[in-house]
Amino acid sequence: MPMAGTEPGQLQRADDGQTLRATGDWTLTHYSALRRSTRAISSVPTQVVLDGIQHLDTAGATLLAELVGGERLRQIAGNSPELPEARRALLITVADAMADCGTLPPEPRWGPLELLARMGEALTDAAAKARLLIGFIGAVIACAGRCLISPRRWRFTALLHHMETTGLNAVPIVALLTFAVGAVIAYLGATVLGQFGASVYTIDLVAYSFLREFGVLITAIVMAGRTASAFTAHIGAMNANEELDALRAQGLDPVELEVLPRVLAVVLVLPMLSFIAVLAGLGGGGLIALTVVDIPMSRFITAISEVPLNHFLAGLVKAPFFAFLIAVIGCLEGFKAGGSARSVGVHTTSSVVQSIFVVILLDALAAMYFMEIGW
Repeated sequence: MPMAGTEPGQLQRADDGQTLRATGDWTLTHYSALRRSTRAISSVPTQVVLDGIQHLDTAGATLLAELVGGERLRQIAGNSPELPEARRALLITVADAMADCGTLPPEPRWGPLELLARMGEALTDAAAKARLLIGFIGAVIACAGRCLISPRRWRFTALLHHMETTGLNAVPIVALLTFAVGAVIAYLGATVLGQFGASVYTIDLVAYSFLREFGVLITAIVMAGRTASAFTAHIGAMNANEELDALRAQGLDPVELEVLPRVLAVVLVLPMLSFIAVLAGLGGGGLIALTVVDIPMSRFITAISEVPLNHFLAGLVKAPFFAFLIAVIGCLEGFKAGGSARSVGVHTTSSVVQSIFVVILLDALAAMYFMEIGW
């Protein structure tokens, strides 16, 4: 490629108003200025003269192709004997590439109307996803009702397998994470409350926060990232390999075989994991209370026992609802995945994001409701 000169490229209009003459350097160095010049052309010129170009590379050739079109640029390059052979070959190559790629999409605009349109599209897409989720929830509930009528249709082996993979295998990470969070909350609480001589209430801070919120919320978020993604990836891979179509061809219901055992497994194990998370969080807070705040073990146990039971129930009652939504969203995104690895990856990410969003939103609504009714 020749070295670029110092004069940026320009488009000069001839006296007839229909002919443009390209001059200067049409290279990547002057790309911004060249792009502004080509955008300023309101109509496609009937003739473009290229003999004034000093240096040219693929960036400048692409701008010329966008200005006059790939096929037209090919004709101009072929009918310009004054062009060097290397430059003519470059223009023809870029024109052919532009023809193969087709018309370039318009660049996104960021005006007020475009922003409003994007907001409308996002709301419409969210409403469509909500309708699809509600319909899928109905299909899962209907399938569960049919299986209740005929207990022989239950897949107990699959249920136990998913309880092991989603529940038992998640105990270490849930316990370790909540233990660390409990220790951090206790340490911060002791630091702040100690300034007012109320370090003893660090135990109450940890107890109330984990019994009502953090125990079930942290567990649900871990399950959303760990379990929902696994469900989506597994069912999405089955969909890509046409295994779900094979089940339907045999007269079998994929919801009954693949979705229902997973949903029931998560609904059963999430409350138990939440209980373990509460114990681990209290253990982390108790360790800090004993080692940093110097609160005796007897005082710690007494403070925990004095917490009303309704605070524990207010947290635990949310676990089955979180579990149901996490499992359903994970399975639904797997059914929506296409036949490519990219589609499976996109829907796996979407299932995690949707699950965490729904869990946090539902937890906030439940917290406000329980406060209003005096729980």
